[in-house]
Amino acid sequence: MSDNRCTPHLHAADEPEIVRAPAVHYVSIRGSGAPGTDAFYRKKAAVAEVARALHDDESDPVVELQYWYPAGSTPVEIADFYSVNPIPSLQYRVLAMVPADTTTDDLAAARARVASPSKLDEMELFALPEQDVVQVMHHGPFAEEFGTLARLGRFAEGLGLHRSGPHHELHLDGFTRDTPQQSLRTILRDPVA
Repeated sequence: MSDNRCTPHLHAADEPEIVRAPAVHYVSIRGSGAPGTDAFYRKKAAVAEVARALHDDESDPVVELQYWYPAGSTPVEIADFYSVNPIPSLQYRVLAMVPADTTTDDLAAARARVASPSKLDEMELFALPEQDVVQVMHHGPFAEEFGTLARLGRFAEGLGLHRSGPHHELHLDGFTRDTPQQSLRTILRDPVA
């Protein structure tokens, strides 16, 4: 697999690669259903708002998403992740990085300082371990990720690797429902074994 050095968390090449992703700590909210719903965008905004409060920073954090299907769903690999099971059955976690030493008390204080309806959501601290992943930078609309995932899937298959956890998307550019998507950059990343 990869060597022991970790790649920078928010970096990926335009061609598929296998790398060691670093351990990362997050504030997160879980959800279910298709991306792009009102609930999805509300959760995305709430996580970003609390992450800004935890960083005491007004800049927009990078929002990341993990996706998986519920138990009993048809198994999927990297290339066919979005094309086998019904998209509305997706489970997801909205994530924004926070310092590793963030405590549950810090999270509670940050939530108390923000004005959003995020108080209705179960927000929690969450960590991803250092792990081997395949990844690639996707440029452009989300609807065109199918082709990029197909390339990434062929790359993993060529190495004899299979997806071993939730699909991970790192949205380097902020977006709303109305954002033009032509210039968006999204790291598509999957843990592999």
